[in-house]
This record gives sequence, C-alpha cells and structure tokens, in this order.
Amino acid sequence: MNNVFVINAHEEYEFAKGELNRTLTQIALDHLKEAGYETRSITMKDDWQVDTEIENHQWADAVLLQTPVNWMGVPWSFKKSMDFVYSFGMDGRMCKGDGRTRSDPNKQYGTGGKLSGTKYMLSLTFNAPRESFNDPSQTFFGGMSADELFKPMHLNFAFFDMEPLPTFACYDVMKNPDVETDLLKFRDHLASVFPSIA
Repeated sequence: MNNVFVINAHEEYEFAKGELNRTLTQIALDHLKEAGYETRSITMKDDWQVDTEIENHQWADAVLLQTPVNWMGVPWSFKKSMDFVYSFGMDGRMCKGDGRTRSDPNKQYGTGGKLSGTKYMLSLTFNAPRESFNDPSQTFFGGMSADELFKPMHLNFAFFDMEPLPTFACYDVMKNPDVETDLLKFRDHLASVFPSIA
C-alpha cells in the first residue's frame, strides 16, 4: 500500500468554513509523506475532471475520504463528483457495470468491481456527540454506529470491490469541540492504519 489518494469533501458554508476538515486533511497528507507514501489529493473547490479522478482511484492503493457529515451523508459537491466520476468509471475502469450481463442475469448485483485490493478509510466530522451512537436508548440513531449511518458510502466503495480500513470520527465539533484531543487521536489512528514504509 504505497499510493494514497486523499479527498477533502468539505463544502464551505457561512456557519462551517471547513477549518477542521482542512486541518485533518493536511495532517493526513503530512503523515503519509513522512511515512513514505506517495500522495495525491483533491478538494471540492478544485477544478476536478472526471477522467483524472478515475485515474486517481485506479492509481491509489488506498483512498482516504475526509468529510463532514451533512444531513447524515456527504456534502452535495462531493455527491455531485461521485455521480459523475463513479458513473463514468462503470465503463470498466472502476467497475464493469453492476457485475451482471444480459447473458448472465443471475450473477449477483454489485460484483463488477475492478479496484480489488484497493483500501479506503473514512474520516468523519460530526455535530452529533459520540454518546448519540451505539446506544439503543438514544432516540434518533437508536443504537446505530457511525459506520452503520455511513453504510451507503461503504456500499459505494464496495461496488468497486474496495476494502474498508478502520473509520475515524470527530464528534460534537460545533457545540462542544475538543479539537486538540481529536487531532491527537487522528495522528494515532493514521499511525496505526498507515504505518511507516519509509
């Protein structure tokens, strides 16, 4: 695992300028370079091109998605890029359709992935507190984990036959932030998931 593609999916709003996601992205890039990995990165403010982003996914041994959680999912600008990049990548570069063919319609849906062996890691920033997850007494999530909430994103990557690395999350970042602790934990997480190969 030598090549890591880092995506900062933050969309800037007046109430959320994206400083934490930028900081986490930069920490990740700094760690990866120091640990001996080759990196490429993109933000949603960049002038991304479909073919280049498909090639970035093909190049990567791992994709690190740094994203705020907006309305229980990724921001609209990253969803837009996914709709283009991932749809055009179904031509055989990222997957061969959904895995089925008219001559073999019984083949299972979602088995056409062409990025076998590629890993991915989610790094999420939540307004929700940590206590709202993994606890059935919590009304809103009802015991759901952060990974269960982000099942659609996990399925998107699984569609290309990518494999998950452990998820990282910062919680309660707007009403009760503890940024210093989050950054320390993130550095530890990165060291565990992306150990030095230098």
